[in-house]
Amino acid sequence: MRTVVLAAGGMMMCGTVAEVTMKPRIVEQEQFQVVGTEARTNNAKEAGSDGIIGKQWQEFLSHGLLQKIPDRLDDNILAVYTDYASDANGQYTFILGARAKPIPNPTVPTGMVVKTVPAGRYAVFTSERGPVAKVVVETWKRIWEYYQTPANGQRAYRADFEVYALRAADPNNAQVDIHIGVK
Repeated sequence: MRTVVLAAGGMMMCGTVAEVTMKPRIVEQEQFQVVGTEARTNNAKEAGSDGIIGKQWQEFLSHGLLQKIPDRLDDNILAVYTDYASDANGQYTFILGARAKPIPNPTVPTGMVVKTVPAGRYAVFTSERGPVAKVVVETWKRIWEYYQTPANGQRAYRADFEVYALRAADPNNAQVDIHIGVK
């Protein structure tokens, strides 16, 4: 096995060719509001044939729901994981939507919710570039592996979110930032 070390765009990858790890950057994130569609699920369900996240994405995109979100701050799509029952093995709420202006009593379209993502420290992992479904799943696998090493810190399991910005506009050549809430 050869050892490979690559550094690009704040992402450090090192290890053997067969094993690549990522070092996240840590950011202090202010709280913000997301408006979007909501579902309750878990990773075991999502790994099987009855997963709902893919269906939620399909509905969100095919019905142009991003454009129906009032007072959104930009055209980025956010996928938020929150209301964790326990850890990566438990139930969580998945919200697909966009950042919205912080309004005390926002108008929310029928079938959508508003959720506040808490302020705190977040580790930001940047995916490889490629087919969106592939690179996001691969990045989550690396994140789960990364947090199995105690020296890398601990996840908070309060809120995590993916940002689908301009770099993710082409679903066949996308790059996504995944923000993981940390203690």
